[in-house]
Amino acid sequence: MAEGFNQFRADFPILQQTVNGEPLTYLDNAATAQKPNQVISALTDYYRSDNANVHRGVHTLAERATLKYEAARKKVQTFINADESAEVIFTKGATDGLNLVASTYGEENVHEGDEIVISITEHHSNLIPWQQLALRKKATLKYIGLTPNGEIDLDDAARQITDQTKIVAITHASNVMGTITPLKKIGELAHQHGAILVGDGAQAVPHIKVDVQDLDADFYVFSGHKMMAPTGIGVLYGKRQLLEEMPPYQYGGEMIDFVNLFDSTWTQLPWKFEAGTQNIAGAIGLGIAIDYLNTIGMAQVTVHEQQLVDYVLPKLVAIDGVTVFGPHDPSRHTGVIAFNIQGIHPHDVATAFDMDGVAVRAGHHCAQPLMNTLGQVAMVRASFYLYNTQTDADKLLSAIKDTKEFFNYGAVKA
Repeated sequence: MAEGFNQFRADFPILQQTVNGEPLTYLDNAATAQKPNQVISALTDYYRSDNANVHRGVHTLAERATLKYEAARKKVQTFINADESAEVIFTKGATDGLNLVASTYGEENVHEGDEIVISITEHHSNLIPWQQLALRKKATLKYIGLTPNGEIDLDDAARQITDQTKIVAITHASNVMGTITPLKKIGELAHQHGAILVGDGAQAVPHIKVDVQDLDADFYVFSGHKMMAPTGIGVLYGKRQLLEEMPPYQYGGEMIDFVNLFDSTWTQLPWKFEAGTQNIAGAIGLGIAIDYLNTIGMAQVTVHEQQLVDYVLPKLVAIDGVTVFGPHDPSRHTGVIAFNIQGIHPHDVATAFDMDGVAVRAGHHCAQPLMNTLGQVAMVRASFYLYNTQTDADKLLSAIKDTKEFFNYGAVKA
């Protein structure tokens, strides 16, 4: 089963260490994924051999850097099945991409009395840009609610999306509960009412096969660092027609065609949205991370994570005093699981886990409206990826047992 993926752990040097005297069990992948040697080497190779600015020089280093940078764009295009590479815009990350769409398409197309529809599960990155756009434009921000088991309610989506809706912006997979959104169905609802679909794929692209044309997404964003690429690099996919109509997001070098004293014209896609010197090394690293995922196969990555969730989720649900949030059906999950231990603050749980060498995340996970809806201040989140194994799942279960015993012992002594 999942132990068959042990072979990939050797590619990740950070996983070969101990923390507090225990082998590292890294279960904070929803925050950021670790980097394989192949990505690390690509970064050092670029800086050692090819470091130059792209598109701006005719010398050999500039040409090599440009070829690698644009090759990475082509890899992204193929990976998400965009129609053409010009529809792939390099950004700082998913947050940057969402702000770009809100500040350009949103600013031009949302007016007083219009509606923007998101869900109560959204990460703040896919909430605040729309919230602030709605405030600026005197538009109405609406929220799709949840079913009793913590999934996006499609019936409520049909109620919230109306002919006044201009933008529907929805996560493809929850960063808190790991639930996968029926994004294609929500997109169909949006398009029936003349609205566009913006997909937040930060928690989806690293874990499942994403086809933006099949989803019929108008815009789709994701971050490189959650899929083993460097930090500071991400992608905005947009349909060409929409990108062509949008004004630039930032102004400066690289994105211009002609600059006159009192006006300017903009260059073609995708460079119209890539002002200034980009994260060249990051883009190259993203391309190598995609190569790595393609070598394994996204279907195999999904199956591996599903096996881990199939194994650990029922065991978590069965532990006395542990509350698991979101659906308890493993088939409804990515590798993200949120839970709390009764009577122990999530931050104390995460600290106790760390003493066992288990790295998890605790807090509101940049999803405070969701926390409020669920009546929680914070949660513990364990998130698995392709280099995790059943042994890691067992370490998580063992850490819960140890933590419960420690705090119960302390309570008795006190």
